[in-house]
Amino acid sequence: MVDSKQQAKHDLERAKVVSAVEDVLSVMRGVPNELVPFDWVRHLAPHGEHHLGLQSIPVDAVIGSVDRYREFTRHFLPREEYLDERWIAIREAQLRGRELPPIQVYKVGQLYFVKDGNHRVSVARRNGQKYIDAHIIELDVRVEPEPGDTLRDLIIKGEYVHFLRVTRLDEIVPGHEEIRFTTPGRYDILLDHIRTRQYFLGLKHGRDVSWEEAVESWHRRLYARVAEHIETHRLLRSFPGRTTGDLYLWVMDHRYFLTRRYGFDVGSEVATLDFTRHYAPPAWRRLGRQLRLKLHGQRLRTSS
Repeated sequence: MVDSKQQAKHDLERAKVVSAVEDVLSVMRGVPNELVPFDWVRHLAPHGEHHLGLQSIPVDAVIGSVDRYREFTRHFLPREEYLDERWIAIREAQLRGRELPPIQVYKVGQLYFVKDGNHRVSVARRNGQKYIDAHIIELDVRVEPEPGDTLRDLIIKGEYVHFLRVTRLDEIVPGHEEIRFTTPGRYDILLDHIRTRQYFLGLKHGRDVSWEEAVESWHRRLYARVAEHIETHRLLRSFPGRTTGDLYLWVMDHRYFLTRRYGFDVGSEVATLDFTRHYAPPAWRRLGRQLRLKLHGQRLRTSS
């Protein structure tokens, strides 16, 4: 009969083999195989934190680490030899039925980052454990991270947080649909649109126009109208992988171009349809992009 220590060593060896295979497959698939560094969360500009106490959390929802994100794969498989002794000790204790202390985590949205207890998470996940006890510190964020988010994604979401704080759009237009982009730096352009709207409204009404009035007017008369045209004409299907926000900026630039060409404002719907007519990728290219996006999504799901 194999004793618990030998079994723990055997389990570690198998985990190391799977870890090496994962690293090779991640290179072949082009999918990162590292834990998410907790430092990335700063891009979401947390505005507070509070303790939730001791709770049972899903092991699969633990996606990152405060300071040991390079030592494990994205599935918390061990990579470094100096982790072996600690890993074996925890697995042996588990096999002997000993109660392990709760881990400590930061909660951001519905995801968790390990502050203390990386090895315990690694052993739990490797052995199919669904839940683990944790002392939780929850960070307050306006925009939540999602599984599979890259650093680029979090930077864009952080820019969205800044945009919401500056515009107070949540207060001025309650229940508005989220405005998302696929490229950093776009929310600053929206702020320029609002400032321009504020200026021209002031000229039109012959008075000072408040920021709040400008934000509401921009959203209702410009952004929401273009978004409605995009939805009505199902234009996102013509631009796979893009968002309504992306198309809004392109359409507004095209509207300005058409206005300069013809000497009058053609309106948002004409600009939307004309932009699509001239710049939507051909069907074969759209199909290729759709397939790439689908394959990328499948790779993420397979490796999660």
